[in-house]
Amino acid sequence: MIIDTFGRSHTYLRISLTDNCNLRCFYCMPEENYTFTPASRLMQTEEIEALAKIFVANGVDKVRLTGGEPLVRKDAGEIIAALSKLPASLTLTTNATRLHEFADTLQEAGVRSLNISLDTLQAQKFMMLTRRDQFRQVRDNIDLMIGRGFHVKVNAVIMKGLNDNEINDFVEWTRDTPVHVRFIEFMPFSGNRWASNKVVTLHEILATVQQQFTITPLAGDQHDTAKAFSIPGHLGTFAVISTMSTPFCSGCNRMRLTADGKLKNCLFSREETDLLTPLRKGDDVLPLILQNIAGKKKELGGQFTEDFQHLHPEDIDNRSMITIGG
Repeated sequence: MIIDTFGRSHTYLRISLTDNCNLRCFYCMPEENYTFTPASRLMQTEEIEALAKIFVANGVDKVRLTGGEPLVRKDAGEIIAALSKLPASLTLTTNATRLHEFADTLQEAGVRSLNISLDTLQAQKFMMLTRRDQFRQVRDNIDLMIGRGFHVKVNAVIMKGLNDNEINDFVEWTRDTPVHVRFIEFMPFSGNRWASNKVVTLHEILATVQQQFTITPLAGDQHDTAKAFSIPGHLGTFAVISTMSTPFCSGCNRMRLTADGKLKNCLFSREETDLLTPLRKGDDVLPLILQNIAGKKKELGGQFTEDFQHLHPEDIDNRSMITIGG
């Protein structure tokens, strides 16, 4: 098992396949003309498989593929097929623009759950947020995957003055569609123009929903990042990921492997451990993994507290979201 000094067992590995993306969401990618990591510096298919096997052999039972956008990688199908053979559940976070091309691949690989990023239900606002005209494709692909029996979670980063007026539109969507909406508090990363007054908190989101709906809390697991709720008569559910106002670090079981082979023990950790270079040299990387996790801070990478109102983004030492992998 991979256990930190606070007794947290780490059984969930998120693997970024690329820092490339075909959308340009400002809170994730700092600039339109972004310099992506050269292919030679990315983990190759066999290297991803080799590292994943080490993690699974040491207690990991869930692997999530992320990006950038993982499905823009040319060998994404090969990676999915390779990892599907491991004794761990496999899932994916995607912007859904290319899901129609991978629906069969994912189904054959035994993937049953998908996280899809969608911050607005308005086509014009989608264009403004992502700088790409892909709204209709995303909505069609969400319907496609639900129709094929996938458990679809839709992640929406909520920001004041931008899309907070759509909270109840998202909740209304769950009435007749078995979609599971997850509202995410806006988090600070390098270059994403974060400000504390843009954060819409768990309390504020629930207050907005309760203006229109009667909600019931759902039982959760100790490792859950989202606080989930149901509404009588709705086929879907909604939840809130309250990283900023109500952190859930005490039950954290997550590790993140960046596309260039660096291990991060927290989304906000300053420190990273290079696993790819020693792997290519034929060295044993397990001691490096254990050492990295042993150095994990108690909460939020040791960089801030839930008193985020006094947080200055320039004080956060971290990568941009797209180079971490979510």
